[in-house]
Amino acid sequence: QVQLVESGGGSVQAGGSLRLSCAVPGNTFRRCLAWFRQAPGKSREGVAAMSGDGGSTITNPVKGRFTISKDAVKNILFLQMNSLKPEDTAMHYCAAAATMYCPHDSNSYADWGQGTQVTVSS
Repeated sequence: QVQLVESGGGSVQAGGSLRLSCAVPGNTFRRCLAWFRQAPGKSREGVAAMSGDGGSTITNPVKGRFTISKDAVKNILFLQMNSLKPEDTAMHYCAAAATMYCPHDSNSYADWGQGTQVTVSS
């Protein structure tokens, strides 16, 4: 079991920004790393993913507002969230796949963090 630790969540007003961080063990950093979120009463959805070779994917609901990146020296995965909307309110999770390539199915991710709450008020 790999320990992923998220931080950086909080409460902001619509239009604000937050940056989420996920501390990743060094031997996991070359795997696909991703951000997911789950709002109350809704199913989990993908937000962004970065493959082990650096390719990234941003899902349509957040495209143009969110950016995924990683610091290979400090082994931290980031999610920069700008122009936040109330519909972005959710628990946000960091996850690692078993390989360097990113699966489409969230159930294929091997390791998960505990999550960090993002709340956006109108």
